Parts: sequence; structure tokens; C-alpha cells
Amino acid sequence: MIEFDQNTMVQAWFACAIILALALVCGYALSGYLNRVMAGERTGIGRVLQPVERVIYKALGTNPQRFMPWKRYLLCVIAFSVVSFIGLFAILMLQGVLPGNPEHLPSLSWDLALNTAASYVANANWQAYSGEQTMSYLSQAVGLAVQNVVTPAVGIAVVYALFRGMMTDDDDEGRVGNFWADVTRAVLYVILPLCLAVTLVNVSQGVPQTFDEYQSVSLLEPLSLDDQSAQDQSEADQSQDQSAATTQEPSEDGAATSDEITQLALPLGPVASQVAPKQLGSNGGGYMGANGASILENPTPLSNVVQSVSIIVIPIALVFAFGRYVSNRKQGYVILGVMLVLFVAALAIVGISEQAATPALTQDGNVYIGGTNQSAGNMEGKETRFGVQSSAFWTMLATGTSNGSANASLVGMTPITTLVSLVLMGMGEVVFGGVGSGLCSMLCFAILTVFVAGLMVGRTPEYMGKKIGPSEMRMAALVTITTPILALVAAALMALDPQTTTQLNAQGALGFTQVLYAAISTAAANGSALSGFEVNTEFLNTLLAFVMLASRFIPIVCVLLLAGSLAKRARVATSAGTLATDSVLFGALLLLIIIVVGALALFPALALGPVAGQLQMLG
Repeated sequence: MIEFDQNTMVQAWFACAIILALALVCGYALSGYLNRVMAGERTGIGRVLQPVERVIYKALGTNPQRFMPWKRYLLCVIAFSVVSFIGLFAILMLQGVLPGNPEHLPSLSWDLALNTAASYVANANWQAYSGEQTMSYLSQAVGLAVQNVVTPAVGIAVVYALFRGMMTDDDDEGRVGNFWADVTRAVLYVILPLCLAVTLVNVSQGVPQTFDEYQSVSLLEPLSLDDQSAQDQSEADQSQDQSAATTQEPSEDGAATSDEITQLALPLGPVASQVAPKQLGSNGGGYMGANGASILENPTPLSNVVQSVSIIVIPIALVFAFGRYVSNRKQGYVILGVMLVLFVAALAIVGISEQAATPALTQDGNVYIGGTNQSAGNMEGKETRFGVQSSAFWTMLATGTSNGSANASLVGMTPITTLVSLVLMGMGEVVFGGVGSGLCSMLCFAILTVFVAGLMVGRTPEYMGKKIGPSEMRMAALVTITTPILALVAAALMALDPQTTTQLNAQGALGFTQVLYAAISTAAANGSALSGFEVNTEFLNTLLAFVMLASRFIPIVCVLLLAGSLAKRARVATSAGTLATDSVLFGALLLLIIIVVGALALFPALALGPVAGQLQMLG
């Protein structure tokens, strides 16, 4: 019989509730500041940053007060992203000859550099490499960390362009803002100050922030390996530049029978300054291969709390900011309510599944999964300092948004957890979502909802006082179906590739789940992955790079076209037949549309993967 310490379990889930409440409070407080910043109004830190802001505008040759038509705004987004891509690609290709490389790591192959540049510019942060073994300090700090700051700024700029399009009345040119002003303000006034605060907390908790070389440390308890393990370790050492030092112990007859690991290389670098924008910008790419499960990225419960809040604080703030911007806070509350319902439902399913563990763990009592003096449930792949509940909570935060970071091994989760994660990603970042991009997806679902409601009553749909015509509907629909279409096409191409199947460490349902997870994760700009799938091949790097770029820029094009089209429309007066989009009824209908359109589109593929895996596990 399994023994559960109810107090420990309740305390763990209460801690998760406190983290969510803290994120909501911080997001609400940040929302008004966001609107003031993006409107160019004075702020408390403006005296320090305004001179810097003016220098940037002068260098760019732009007038922040002059709004752009949506087409020019889009061209600026694309131009900025192209320059970012080329710059990052060049850094990665030249890494071996550039400074800031004390470990003398080689340059990346063209396909891995292509994939990584596409990943970070697309805000996906999919990693086909292990950071501490592949990236130099310069690549991490100048290449990747910079993109972790500017790509969420682009997301904020685009969502505010959509806000302006909804609220602008009858503008013939469809002006939606000034891109350069929006990005500059988002970086200077929002992202960098928050990153500084989170970085200081991380450093105080022991996260490294240095440019010193990797350190060799002696193990307190040397590890002995048998002959085969020693041979495997020797091969691993050669491929990883001798990260562990070994000595041979002779047997009684003088023949060497085992190796003893006495030292280990401790990777260092500017870690804390990259972890902060990684979480705050919904990026998620880890400095270390183990990501947030690494003690060097996330060493303490306090760092875990701060990073958990960081994942969703800006997305939540943008939802509150939307309600403030349209002068109807109920609009924001309705959208946030739908997000919370989806999140809490997902967390409840995952929490129950992880606490119940798997039949293999519970069989015959061979593995204790009770809650006496430990975290109850499926501890496979979990960090003992976090436990099951905190790991499940983080996983839902990271897959509900486009963050994708992890503080536990995703492949160690139950198939139900994998299924829920895939559904959250496949719906298109609507649960809190990525910075800016998630709210854009949710607003497009709202437009789709008013269209469906309009069909029911035979009335032209309206949203925010604007008539929704065929062009607006096409753009909103494209945003909502981009993720599932790209994911299914990518999964099919990978499944048809003979080489891809050899890169898997499993067959059947689990093998297909690994392929499907990679496809959905990249299509949803999430970047998380199930370990055991070697994706660093030319075909996969090229294919997934295209998927990530498409998943980033197809919705941006659609959203800006939608914003420009709405800006050209005159506002109409509310009448008795207008659907109230700030009501609980609309929230329920919006929730239904998200589930039907977003989740069920991937159901056949999910049935072949995690659903089949769950049935096999139970059988």
C-alpha cells in the first residue's frame, strides 16, 4: 500500500498556487507600465534611458512619433530579423577563430549553425546541441543572449501593433505604430531592467557569471567503472575533450580491470545573464544541456520560484495591458480566465498522473513512490530538490507558453504528461503564450469565435467595435492553423525519412512520440524536446529550421495584415445585437473554439503517439 504524506503534498501544491498568484500580481502591476512605455510616456527610469533612446533613434534615422503603415512595419520586422539571423549565423560559423573561447571549441557545422540561428531568431530556442560542450562564451553572451532579448521585443512590438489596429478609427493608410520605437522601448524599458533584476537574484543563489575557464574539480567519492563502462567512458571523454579525468586500478594479477573517475570539468561562463532573458522572453534555450534541471542554472528553490514567475509574468502582463489599452478591463479578464482554465485543467491532469506514477514503478512495491519524507509519485528524471509537483508545474508553464525550458527530464514523465504538453503546444501558445505572440494567437481565436457566433445568429461579426470581414477572418484563421499544419507536415516528412528512424532510441509509440514532439515543439516555437532523439543531422537541422522560421513569420505577416485592415475600418456603435465579448458566455465559447480548432486538429497524430503509449503502459 502506498503511503502519502498529505501535508507534504498539500504544501507542494500550495507553493505552486503561490507562484501562480505572484505571477498574476506582478503581471497586473507591470501592465500599466507596459502601456505607458509603449505609448512613449514618461516613466521613472526615463531620465536615465531617454538619452540612450534618442541616440538609437538618431542612429536609425527614425522619428518615433511617425507611425508606419502595416506594410512598412512588416518590412522593418523582416529586415531586423534578417540582420539578426545573418549576424548570429556568422558568429556561430566563425566561433572557432573568434575571441571569447577559452575552451577552444570549434565552429559549428553549417547545418547546425543554420538551425540554431533560425531557432533563436524565431524565439523557439530549439537546441540540437549541448550548450556547455558546443558554444563559446562569445557565442553564448553576444550571439544567443542578445537574441533572447530582442526577439521577445519584436513580439511585444507586433502585439501592440495589433492593439493599435483595433483601436485606430478609419485610417486610410492602416498605420499601426513605429517598429523601431516599439522595439527600442520594449528592450530598454521592459526586458533589460527585468533581466537585470532576475540576473542579480540568480547570481545571489550561486548561478555562475564569469568569463573564467572551465574548472577541474575533484570528486568527493570517485566513481569506478567496469571494463565495458570504462571503454564507453573513454570514448565519451575523447568526444568531449576529456571532461573527466580517469585512473586505472590494477587487479591482483596486475591487469587493469576498471577505471576510476576522480575529477570532473565544471563548466562556467556568463550563465546568469543568459538564464534571465531565457525565461523572461519565453525563449527557454538552456546555457547547459540539462537546462533548468542543472544546478548551475537553477541551484535553489528560490531560483526555481523566481524563474517560474519569470516564464509567465510578461505574457500575463500583456493580457492585463490589453484590457487597459481598449479601455475595458473585462476584455483582458475574460481572455486571462480562459487561459487559467486551460492551465489549471492541464496541471490537474498532469499532477494526478505524475503522483500516481507508472505501473512499472508501482509493481510489487520494488520502488517506493510514497510521500513519506519525500515527494510522492513518479520521481523518474526529477530533481529531488524540486520534486514531482514543482516539476509538473514548471513543465506546464514551459509548454503552455513558448518557453520550452525544463527543470526535469521530459522523457521521464508519464505518457499523459507528454500528451498534455503536446496539446498545450499544438493549440498555438494560447495558455499565457510567448511574449506577444501568444496573445496574438488568442486574439485571433477571439475573432474566430465572434465569426462563429455571428453565423449562429445571422449577424456580421464584430470585435472591439470593428466589423470582421472576409480578409480579417482569413488572417485570423491562418494564425490559428499554422502550428498544427506545420507540425503535421514536419512529422510526416521525418517519419518518411529512413535516416530519422535510426536516430531514435525507441520504436513504436514512444519512437513516434519523439518525432511528433520535435515537430510540434518547433512548429509552436517552444523548443523543448524528448531526449533520446538525435536531431543533429543535416536533414533534420534544415527541415526544423524552415519549420521554426515559418511558424514565426507566417503569423507575424497575418497579424500585421489583420492590424492594418482593422485600422482602416471605422468603428461602429454597439447595439442590442452586438455579442458581448467581455462576458463569461463569450469566454466559454472561446474556450470551446480553442479546444475544437486547436487541440482536435492534432488528435489523430496524438492517438498514434502518447495515447497509444499510455494504453501500452497500462496493458
